[in-house]
Amino acid sequence: MPIREELTAQRVPVKIWTDDADANSKRQLENIASLPIIHHHVAAMPDVHLGIGATIGSVIATRAAIIPAAVGVDIGCGMVACRLSLTASQLDERSLKKVFDQISRDVPVGREQHSDSRALSGAARPFARRLEAMTRKHPQLLKSVGKHSKWVNQMGTLGGGNHFIELCLDESSRVWVMLHSGSRGIGNALATYFIGLARRDMERSMIQLPDRDLAYFEEGSEHFGDYVEAVGWAQEYAMQNRREMVDLVLAALKRHLPGFDVTGEVVNCHHNYVAQEQHYGAYVWLTRKGAIRARAGDLGIIPGSMGARSYIVRGKGNPESFDSCAHGAGRRMSRTAANKQFSAADLVRQTEGVVCRKDKGVVDEIPGAYKDIDTVMANQSDLVEVLHTLKQVVCVKG
Repeated sequence: MPIREELTAQRVPVKIWTDDADANSKRQLENIASLPIIHHHVAAMPDVHLGIGATIGSVIATRAAIIPAAVGVDIGCGMVACRLSLTASQLDERSLKKVFDQISRDVPVGREQHSDSRALSGAARPFARRLEAMTRKHPQLLKSVGKHSKWVNQMGTLGGGNHFIELCLDESSRVWVMLHSGSRGIGNALATYFIGLARRDMERSMIQLPDRDLAYFEEGSEHFGDYVEAVGWAQEYAMQNRREMVDLVLAALKRHLPGFDVTGEVVNCHHNYVAQEQHYGAYVWLTRKGAIRARAGDLGIIPGSMGARSYIVRGKGNPESFDSCAHGAGRRMSRTAANKQFSAADLVRQTEGVVCRKDKGVVDEIPGAYKDIDTVMANQSDLVEVLHTLKQVVCVKG
């Protein structure tokens, strides 16, 4: 499916891979496209929806500058998945319930974290020296980080919101582990601090912005290099956090399922991050806010919702999307609206066949609150090819 809509009223065009973008999201995309630092165009993926400052599902190429709020507060949020040697015939309802309970005990979710005695300090230790150097240079940052002083204990934890751990079956009834998480409280603390600095820098420079959340750091400015260090740290932390959780989940499965091996390639990809890349003849800072890298041959994960299919994909390397694709189904209604429209009984119906929470506390994550994942996939057939189709049988929500 080619680009469905193009907005051309701003400095650079906005190319949109859906005809289902609402007016507020389009206005936000136009705000981004009006900035003087934007390179060539702005790309909006088929799961695009309203965000804070920058639209979720947008891909933003900036010349010699980065917009911290576009990267967002859950720096490095992303997905990991691996295929196991198990098949559906080796699972039953009783064992799946045991797996759900074991994962819920072994992987802290929401605001929970590992105890000091169980903290994965070995995995977190390489991050400590760099974080200490950042806080020495930015004493005010220490106040934010101090609120999250247990970041070591949060290594290997899920968090809340739309984060999840799933056990899935593919089109050949093979078992997969898949999970979604990011850089936890420490990533949020770093992001919030630097977003504030960017706003103040813009105010001091008297640079007028269409939205204060589009404040940016330019290369060579006082805080640019420090932000690059901080965002890189958080992205690495997020990647390691997912690796640690996979190990915990596999250990939980081994307690209740027949013996198995991990087969095939493990896919671990960010979908909220910034990186230096080359596009349209220039080296740029490319921010994928709710989008994954999809260069030719890149493997990626595109989840649906807790009752819908998910996809393992291979990128096609489409330059118009800056070698990117959607990161999931994308919300079609806010959490508040979902809680008003749906009940726990609706959740039970929409998650039939999945071992998961089915109470009022997770109604805001009901499949009906999300866009149709199959429509999203159809709208990006020029961006990725589908390798595997997954359907969850266990879902642990944050």
